[in-house]
Amino acid sequence: MNAMSLLAQNAGFLPTRGSIMIDFVFLAMFGIILILGISIYLVRYRRMYEVHKWIQVITGIVLLLAVLAFEIDMRFFTDWEALAEPSSIGMNTIKGLLYFHLLFAIPTPLLWIFVIWHGLLRFPNPAAPNAYSNTHIFWARLAAIGMLLTAVTGWIFYYAAFVA
Repeated sequence: MNAMSLLAQNAGFLPTRGSIMIDFVFLAMFGIILILGISIYLVRYRRMYEVHKWIQVITGIVLLLAVLAFEIDMRFFTDWEALAEPSSIGMNTIKGLLYFHLLFAIPTPLLWIFVIWHGLLRFPNPAAPNAYSNTHIFWARLAAIGMLLTAVTGWIFYYAAFVA
């Protein structure tokens, strides 16, 4: 067994049954939601368009790398079902919660990529409002709602699978 596999199978750092990567993503989503909220506040109330742009670009890149690492861990190193088996909730309910979570977790990053990509293409440099602003706001709101629902459903799944 290689070092990467040993690290992945170790207990997480939270007092639950989650692995290190599962615990990391659970906590990281609090940070993502906080940063997203700050970014929205800065653009909406402070008119800090360029700061908003770079927060979104950097957060998007970090999130993409984190999701990639998480998926590699889940597919090759961590048997999440074995970790969730002792749950008092029941595996059928846990899997149902996972599928419900995936309804948001799969399209939301794609939507976020769309919003960031079109924002980079259609806004001037430095960033400022223009004719594309209303379209951007529409799609960005959907992406933000999707991210919030991804986080909330992920936290519910985490509790059901690794805490209860």
